[in-house]
Amino acid sequence: MSRKELAKAYEPWDVEEKWETHWEEEKTFTPDPDGPGEPYSIVIPPPNVTGVLHMGHALNQTLMDILCRYNRQKGRNVLWVPGTDHAGIATQNVVERQLKAEGLTRHDLGREKFIERVWQWKQEKGDHIFKQIRRIGASVDWTRECFTFDEQRARAVREVFVRLYEQGLIYKGNYIINWCNRCHTALADDEVEHEPRPGHLYHIKYPLADGSGELVVATTRPETMLGDTAIAVNPEDDRFNHLIGKEAILPLVGRKLPIIGDKYVDMEFGTGCLKVTPAHDMNDWELGRKHGLEVLPILDEDGNVNENAPERYRGLHKEEARTVICTDLKEQGFLVDIQEHDHSVGACYRCKSVIEPHVSTQWFVSMKPLAEKARAAVPSRTQIFPEHWTKTYYDWLDNIRDWCISRQIWWGHRIPAWTCEKCGALTVSVDDPSACSSCGSKNIVQEEDVLDTWFSSALWPFSTMGWPDDTAELRKFYPTSCLVTGFDILFFWVARMMMMGLQFMEDVPFHHVYIHALVRDEFGKKMSKSTGNVIDPLDMVDKYGADALRFTLTSFAAMGRDIKLSEQRIEGYKHFMNKIWNAARFSLMNLPDVIPAEDVTKAEGLADRWILHRLEEVKAEVASATEEYRFNEIAQILYKFIWSEFCDWYLEMIKPALYGEDEAAKARTQAVLWTVLSETLVLLHPVTPFITQEIWSVLPRPEGDDRSEDIATLAYPGRREGCLDPAVVGQMELFMGVVSGIRNIRTELLIEPAKKLDLLVRTVGPEDEAVLTDNVGLIRALARVENVTIGPDVKGPHASGAAVVRGNELSVPLKGVVDFESEIARLDKNLAKLEKTMKGVSGKLGNPGFVNNAPAEVVEGEKNKLAGMEEEKAKLAQLKARLESVME
Repeated sequence: MSRKELAKAYEPWDVEEKWETHWEEEKTFTPDPDGPGEPYSIVIPPPNVTGVLHMGHALNQTLMDILCRYNRQKGRNVLWVPGTDHAGIATQNVVERQLKAEGLTRHDLGREKFIERVWQWKQEKGDHIFKQIRRIGASVDWTRECFTFDEQRARAVREVFVRLYEQGLIYKGNYIINWCNRCHTALADDEVEHEPRPGHLYHIKYPLADGSGELVVATTRPETMLGDTAIAVNPEDDRFNHLIGKEAILPLVGRKLPIIGDKYVDMEFGTGCLKVTPAHDMNDWELGRKHGLEVLPILDEDGNVNENAPERYRGLHKEEARTVICTDLKEQGFLVDIQEHDHSVGACYRCKSVIEPHVSTQWFVSMKPLAEKARAAVPSRTQIFPEHWTKTYYDWLDNIRDWCISRQIWWGHRIPAWTCEKCGALTVSVDDPSACSSCGSKNIVQEEDVLDTWFSSALWPFSTMGWPDDTAELRKFYPTSCLVTGFDILFFWVARMMMMGLQFMEDVPFHHVYIHALVRDEFGKKMSKSTGNVIDPLDMVDKYGADALRFTLTSFAAMGRDIKLSEQRIEGYKHFMNKIWNAARFSLMNLPDVIPAEDVTKAEGLADRWILHRLEEVKAEVASATEEYRFNEIAQILYKFIWSEFCDWYLEMIKPALYGEDEAAKARTQAVLWTVLSETLVLLHPVTPFITQEIWSVLPRPEGDDRSEDIATLAYPGRREGCLDPAVVGQMELFMGVVSGIRNIRTELLIEPAKKLDLLVRTVGPEDEAVLTDNVGLIRALARVENVTIGPDVKGPHASGAAVVRGNELSVPLKGVVDFESEIARLDKNLAKLEKTMKGVSGKLGNPGFVNNAPAEVVEGEKNKLAGMEEEKAKLAQLKARLESVME
């Protein structure tokens, strides 16, 4: 059978599609709950079924995939569950827009037909984001695909609702909620986006009922004054506390308002007097409950003034009402002043309309008992990375309000509660009841409202594993190992999953929470369509391949630091993919069909010993960085090793052995080359799965190596103690310094690359002399020098190019090849640079604050650094003097 080969150039698109299909068809990522290995599980943060993959998704998927692929390599039994969210409001809005284009509304269809229409849309369009996730290379178990509104999740939702109701943690009642006039539904507090907006502060005069004076109130919303039921002052405010217990007259309406005292009133804001409108302000609602005030709503669900207001204002929309009311106040002498005032305004997270506090009958979850357990579990049972997000988590739980879970839409989990039209009793049941649980009447009507989308999402870690059934998945994989998510849903989702997991599974839903940062543009600005700075991840995949995008995102994914992304960076890492590909092609061209059975721990040459030692260090460093979520370091470690060490040095150094006549030396080198390349592919695979898989699939094997052609199933490379050789690092640094020194002399003095030079090295010790002597052939090959003289007493001629490497003096005779004046100028430049560095170190050592406060080893290190630079300066100055003497 002919040997497989790599194409001349890496074209990622065919490769990616081939291996995506292979992994899915082979069920490579479908674990057996009864299989071997410690469990490791992740549930995908379910993207909205309406969603389109953006760069935040791409980052999220990449980081999760790295963790899952790495943990498979470590022998763990890995489950990664995919799924989507039914996204109640967002999905209903999409379908309603379709209907509007047809001249219809959902009410024209009726509830049942509308729900059928949404399901139809979901079947046709709703799985689009899964196709996009596949393009990124996510190693999820597609056989366990979930949807927050499928039958199994619906069972879980009903079970949780009924249990919470029976435990007294779900209740129905009148409450002030966040209401969207556009979406016509209630919103939870964390579904409201607050942003500063310019506005005005209106100063309005309220006459005292006894005619003895007046109070001036400052408000940002004069239109809600029609619903005022009190005026509040701070009892410690000597300007107004004598008025507590009296009454004021509501302008334009004439209603008497009690003047109450409460320390909540900020004496420094506005005039120090507060109009209290319990039906239209969250804080006023609490004041009203505390003081037993009337709740008088004056706006309906559309934001129009209702029948509780004077007839003149009824039917006006709230903005129009504000204009008319201010005009009337001014004409009647009640409007004292209007001042510019910036304030925070809440907007709907979906349609961006301004939120209206609104009193209505809703369903709520009592949060404080649940929040207490969720708070206590961090960090003892669940750790949050970066740690600073823990304080944010605590702050939210410490100030939590009851969660409004009812939504006035049709697409979603309909609340499993039925009201008896005969006796008025409420029946709450997992299964649809046929009769009232109280009186037995069959005349019962189900609630029209559906549950907040986040209610079903809160059950995700255990509902995706089959709860409420006792499944093998639950027993094996719950709690999950890690949740990777953005900070923006720390409250929406993470905290609620903690509450529900502890309440129903009696355990946390995940051991670790990794909060990744935002992906911004190259200037640090948030990406948005309006700004025109959005980078579409799928466009980047089409252009540069999934691996280049994944490696770019990983390389900048430093914990707690936003990613500044540009297309040029992705293009740059596409060049890195090409570098890997070309290195693999070179290796394949120089490897036999069957890899020699050599013990690499007995490698002898400098290049082989060094690269094997570095491979051991890289294996340990990558494992440590992955375990500690230092994703950027994974990429940086591998990039440096592959490009700067394996490609730039090792492959160049082994060419003489590969091309030489010594078959035994060639076999030893081939064994090392194969070992390093194959294990590096495995290390790189979690970050760049496609290119590593393609290369692995054509890589020859040693005799008896029956490992799978699928790199995704390979174990993480084991540790070889016999390859650790700390001494070789210094030896290689000396070798690289000598070769680089000669190359620098060539470059700086514009000596042609093909021109053979001579080299003289005055060594500082027998060890360095032995290293250079043993590798003189490699020095000749890589530095393109001809005659090499090495020893402690070697002296170069006056006219020499010079460098100092670890104290060893390099001299390249320049007579007839170089311009002496240029060489002296180069030395002057190096001396100036060295003196500048020395000045900085000297200044640090001359600072008592540094010397007295820095660790002793740090101070000693700086002293040694200065001593080394002083020695190097003296040698450079001596070499300069020698060149100058030659010129004379």
